[in-house]
Amino acid sequence: MSADRPNEDFVPVKHKPDSDVDQFRQDGEAAVAWVADYLERVRELPVQARVKPGEIRGTLPPSPPDRGEPFAAVLTDLDELLLPGITHWNHPRFFGYFANSGSEPGILAELLIAALNVNAMVWTTSPAATELEELALDWLRQLIGLPEGLHGHIEDTASTATIVALAAARDLRPGGAVLTSEQANFSVAKAARLVGLECRSLPVDSEFRLRPDALAAEIEGAAAVVATVGTTSTTSVDPVPEIADLCEQSGAWLHVDAAYAGSAAVCEEFRWALAGADRADSIVVNPHKWLFTPFDCSALWTRRPDALFRAFSADPEYIPERASGVIDLKDYGPALGRRFRALKLWAVLRAYGREGLQDLIREHVRLARLFASWVEADPDWEVVAPYPFSVVCFRWQGEDEANEALLRRVNETGEAFLSHTRLNGRYVLRLAVGNLRTTEADVARAWELLREAAAA
Repeated sequence: MSADRPNEDFVPVKHKPDSDVDQFRQDGEAAVAWVADYLERVRELPVQARVKPGEIRGTLPPSPPDRGEPFAAVLTDLDELLLPGITHWNHPRFFGYFANSGSEPGILAELLIAALNVNAMVWTTSPAATELEELALDWLRQLIGLPEGLHGHIEDTASTATIVALAAARDLRPGGAVLTSEQANFSVAKAARLVGLECRSLPVDSEFRLRPDALAAEIEGAAAVVATVGTTSTTSVDPVPEIADLCEQSGAWLHVDAAYAGSAAVCEEFRWALAGADRADSIVVNPHKWLFTPFDCSALWTRRPDALFRAFSADPEYIPERASGVIDLKDYGPALGRRFRALKLWAVLRAYGREGLQDLIREHVRLARLFASWVEADPDWEVVAPYPFSVVCFRWQGEDEANEALLRRVNETGEAFLSHTRLNGRYVLRLAVGNLRTTEADVARAWELLREAAAA
């Protein structure tokens, strides 16, 4: 319904019990057809949205309709009015940040989640939701090689998982600081602020990893240390075994943020990245980043569930009494209402299996290394950080302003989307491979666009 299209053009939805299901079938078929068509044509769409602030809202009515409209009208406006304002994270040439590549099994599972519409706050409100979440997290634990005996549950994002970990650490050691690398995700500082703790950023080495000597000088009395496995800018891996030694000596809570790179551990050759993580008090991995599960789905494990329980448990009168021999997941994180996210993770793990996930991750790493080889072979370009996984940090041999303009030109073509960071004071470009449909031709086209932009 555009802003200049009168509502009277639409036929109101007829809410008759005997016709609702038939109408749903028709609308559902149309919606699934739209999704299938979208996935087929997304490669041809501009990756980055090409609209100005307020442009999308300006095409929509300022007030809600008085009469109901058919679902077909929603699909029409999705195509005509909203799609121009979408930056397509599910595009094969979306190379910015970390891709959150939604696969077909996960997309369909989201429909089932919405249909069931359960609230997994306690076991009795939907036993299957709780028990499937426990199972899916245990499956994922096995796939990435974490030890047995961990409590696992799903949060929406790693940002929330970090809040959970730091809240538990604060209750054990009130007033202590949170120590982390200067390359850690900014969500660590936000989480520390939310739970009332000071956050201190510590220096890194030449490969952008937290320096154990810098941590040793600051750790006395600290409440928590956040080590990163796959930093946001460079995907560097902090030396977790050495950090774990220092945390055990000082009594600080160790939280491992493996939101991105933890997924790579489904491949045996990348298990090194999680060395020492078995000694962490908590660890987070985001299946919505590199395990093809639609956003949002963040897996959090802890070997100290009692600390999480002390920080978050509450038993108001209106909540059903805890059943014997089960856990109520509301007691291990900030949310009371909890979506049935486990269903989509379970569907993805079943649909791809260990081998399918390994094949995809290995191919993404291969493509990133291939791209890096092209950059390294060109004297006008340089790789500026190690690339252990599927992200390459690089720059053109020019000033920062030139690299910034170059990135803008590439993204404005609509053919690819890359992001940037700043390392050692320099503006740096990032290419992150993570979409399950990305091919070698897509990566080659990105390189071609970069060189064309540099030549211009």
